[in-house]
Amino acid sequence: MSGPPQPLPGGVTVRRDAGLYGYERALRRAGLEPIAGVDEAGRGACAGPLVAGAVVLPPGKAGIVPGLADSKLLTEAARERVYAQVVRRAVAWSVVVVEPEECDRLGMHVANVEALRRAVARLGTRPSYVLTDGFPVDGLGVPGLAVWKGDRVAACIAAASVIAKVTRDRMMVDLHGSYPAYDFATHKGYCTSEHDAALARHGPSPVHRMRFVNVRRAAGLEPMPEPELDPATSVRPEQPGTTEEDA
Repeated sequence: MSGPPQPLPGGVTVRRDAGLYGYERALRRAGLEPIAGVDEAGRGACAGPLVAGAVVLPPGKAGIVPGLADSKLLTEAARERVYAQVVRRAVAWSVVVVEPEECDRLGMHVANVEALRRAVARLGTRPSYVLTDGFPVDGLGVPGLAVWKGDRVAACIAAASVIAKVTRDRMMVDLHGSYPAYDFATHKGYCTSEHDAALARHGPSPVHRMRFVNVRRAAGLEPMPEPELDPATSVRPEQPGTTEEDA
């Protein structure tokens, strides 16, 4: 565990070597139970939904999830195994899906915060405390703490990240069937060079997020960036279809 120390209720502290379950153990020592973790997947993608997950793990051995880690550090097969374990072991878990048009309407930060709130509200067990990844979320109805790199240091946040990531990846694979030209099954809607090339060829699909600059450019709503100077010649490369006489 790394990063700056963070205050917990009742003066409880978390040792840096406390491991993935240290935050939950510390909060239980302070008399707080149940504890929920919440996280999202897809905030940085330019296509597909934003998905938030919330998880309450049980105390003791029942809440130790084999292989649990930040979803981004796991292989696809490992995430699926951990997902099944989280669903089986959790006291409660929930998923919220925010469709691309709502992401565009609200803006990504507002959509993200709203999704995290909804995920906590949908839990079948009301938590006494909520751990969030990276930034505080107001309006949860219970006390909470933003944990620096929370999906790597707090088990309930890591579990929520797996729930959100696996749910979203499955949705993107389904969307690949409807829009195969974009290869959503491979990049899951994130801004890769292959994805940008498909956008340039085909334009945006109905599941692209129109607030993203690369999507707006592909739709003709934003000017293309000026080509960079060639450092060897200090001149811009020729544009397709132009000649020296055209310049």
